[in-house]
Order: sequence, then C-alpha cells, then structure tokens
Amino acid sequence: VKPTKAMVLAAGLGVRMRPLTDKMPKPLVRVAGRALLDHVLDKLGDAGVSEAVVNVHYFPDQIIDHTADRTRPRVIISDERDEVLETGGGVVKALPLLGSAPFFHVNADTMWIDGVRPNLARLAEAFDPARMDILLLMAPTTSSIGYGGRGDYGMLPDGALRKRREHQVVPFVYAGAAIMSPSLFKDAPAGEFSLTKMFDRANEQERLFGLRLDGVWMHVGTPDAVQSAEEAFLESVA
Repeated sequence: VKPTKAMVLAAGLGVRMRPLTDKMPKPLVRVAGRALLDHVLDKLGDAGVSEAVVNVHYFPDQIIDHTADRTRPRVIISDERDEVLETGGGVVKALPLLGSAPFFHVNADTMWIDGVRPNLARLAEAFDPARMDILLLMAPTTSSIGYGGRGDYGMLPDGALRKRREHQVVPFVYAGAAIMSPSLFKDAPAGEFSLTKMFDRANEQERLFGLRLDGVWMHVGTPDAVQSAEEAFLESVA
C-alpha cells in the first residue's frame, strides 16, 4: 500500500544558508527557478501523495502563502511558530493529521535527480511494515553533490542499516526522504526532541532499513551549493 500522506519538514532556521535566508525561509530558496519546497512537493504529488503536512516556524506566513494554492498534493500547515519542537517533536505534533498508516517524511531542503524509476516510488515498494519501522533513502557519499561528511550508516545486503561509529567513515548518507510507521512514535517524548532518537530506537530493534538512492543526491546546505545543484539539475533535464 503506497503512502498517500507525507510530512515535509520546513520549520528550520536555515542558518548555514545566510544571507539567502535573512528574509525568507530556506524551503523557499530557489533552485533552477523553483523553490526547494516545490521540488519536494512535486515529487510527492508524482508519487501519489494527496496530502502533505508542512510544518512551519521561521517566516511561517511566507510558506503558508506560497503553498495555499497547491492541490497536488494539498498542503496542510502544522504551525509551530510559537514553539521549538525540533525534527521529532514536529512529527509528533503532526501525527493527528497524518493518520495511522505509514507516511512519507521528507526534508524541505533535500533535492535529488531521479534515476530510471522515481525514488519515492521505489521507497513505497520496498517498505515492509512487518519488518521495518523506518525506511530511509540513502545516498552514496561519493557521488553526491555538496556533501563532505563521513556518512551516516553502513548498509547490509538486505538493506538493514548500521550506525557509523565515532571514527568510522561509512559509504551512505541519509538523503532526507523516508517512509515511517506512526506506531514508532507511540512512546515518543513530549516537546522538543530530535528524530535521530527514533532512528536509533528503530536501529536497536533492527527495524531501521535503507534503500540506495538511484540517481544523484544534492545536499543544498549553503549558498554555494545552490549553484552546484542548479547546474546538475539543469543538466539532467536538458
């Protein structure tokens, strides 16, 4: 069963994206003529998502206005302007809007170029609620654009993820798109907490899996990265 709902994280302050984010939220920064948020929402719409819950905190009204006319998917705002909930708390607040079925979870500032088959469709096919609480889209660090870190996880042949140890370098980085079961959050803490807590919990129970991204992932974290992403994106549609 393909997820028909999604949560898009759009509440961040976009600190590393200054000065572009001095007057606008990071999800509205444009790459190749479209806001990062629209690139994400377009992909969700193509994957059959009918409703996307978008959380807002920084310049919230700009995002509310920007998404008001969208129909594919329809956008429901989860307003966090008066609180700081972080990534995990943001999901918990939005759960009543997301329902009881597994949902897509996507960062508003992630961008990728799909390979032969769209990655969100691949995630939906690979997600097995009997074995998994979370399935993360994982990008190979070597072929990603704008990423210079040591990776997040190693991946076993069956897709099970193993967290990077302190001095280790691992080949995969979380690409900012996932499918999650709401049941994962049943004992979640109240208020502000990071989603990585949930990733770790699923990992301990061996219910955290990954799917290798097919295509090219772009880490659009800084103003410089916008240009690299733009060039790659325009090349891909040429």
